This record gives sequence, C-alpha cells and structure tokens, in this order.
Amino acid sequence: MPPNSIKAAQDRFVAVWGQMGSAWGISRTMAEVHALLYITGEPLCTDDIMERLQISRGNASMSMRALLDWGIVERVHRRGDRKEYFKAEGDVWAMFRAIVRERMKREVDPLRAQLYEIRDQTGERAGERAPRDQGADLLAHNRRLDELLRFFQTLEGVSNSFVSPAGRGLQAAAKILGYIGGGVGNSAGPSTEATDTKEAG
Repeated sequence: MPPNSIKAAQDRFVAVWGQMGSAWGISRTMAEVHALLYITGEPLCTDDIMERLQISRGNASMSMRALLDWGIVERVHRRGDRKEYFKAEGDVWAMFRAIVRERMKREVDPLRAQLYEIRDQTGERAGERAPRDQGADLLAHNRRLDELLRFFQTLEGVSNSFVSPAGRGLQAAAKILGYIGGGVGNSAGPSTEATDTKEAG
C-alpha cells in the first residue's frame, strides 16, 4: 500500500479520470479501473482492484474485459501465482492512440457508413426520378451530405496519422504547438519556433 499522501493523490486521480470517462460516454467504473492501473504503474489482480475501488467482482471483470478490448490494458502473469494480473499501457502516446482508434471504430465509422447509405438514396438515379420542381432541393440536400462526407474523410486521414504505430502524426501536432520538451507547468508557453510559425502565417 502506498503512503497516505500518494494514496490520496491516486484516489483523486481515479475520481477525476472517472468523471472524465462519464463525460466521454464511457462507463465510470471502466474509467476508474483504467485510472487505477495507470497511476499505480504496477500489475494488479481483480481482488486488488475490487478492494481499492470498492466494486463488485462482476463490475471489475466487465470493466477489465472492455479495457482489454480497447487495447489499453494487458494481461500479466507472475511466476508461481495463479491469479491473473493486469497492467495499463504506460506510454501516454500509445494509450491515446488506442483510445482515438477505438472511438473512431465505435462511433465515427458507423455514422459515416450510414451517411453513405443516405447519400445513395439521393444519388444520380434518384435525381432522374425526382420531379423537376424538386431538383434544386435535391441538389442542396446532396451538397450538404457531400460536405459532411468530405469532413469525415478528412477526419479519417488525420486520425490514421494519429493512430499509426509510430504515432508520428499526434506527436508532430503536439510539437508544432510547442508542448513537447517544455515539461508540465512550463510558463514560457509555446516554443519560439512555433510562435514564429504562427506569426508568419
């Protein structure tokens, strides 16, 4: 068990991460389990998680399965111990790449597929069958759908850069903003190079 001061800070982190998870539409318990595994930085078994978070075995197991599916937690085995342990991804960049990838797959991809289906309903053949007095409305309808689809295509391209194995896209974006290398609490703000680039633009 960590010292009281560290434990209190860890508990607060778990609570804050759980609130954030709820705001994102993720199960609060799932977010809290992930937060505990991440902030402790050590493998924990289901019993450890249940005791620390005061949750049921069912809740702990369900949350763990979801975290494993998301790819931000992995199973760890200890020699001579039959219990199954779990450890969170410790690399922040890898963790957020996995989260972005999973959210795109679960939320954006299904929406985009339905938008394409809706667009097909008013494609060229539908336009040929439409009464002449509806032609302008049909064109405007399709234009709005096409703009949405182009946006999601762009979003897909950006997200693919972010979630690539190397993660260069996400890190490059952060570097441009001047946050890499400055450290937490750096009051100097973005780097001079990033500031000059912004002013030049």
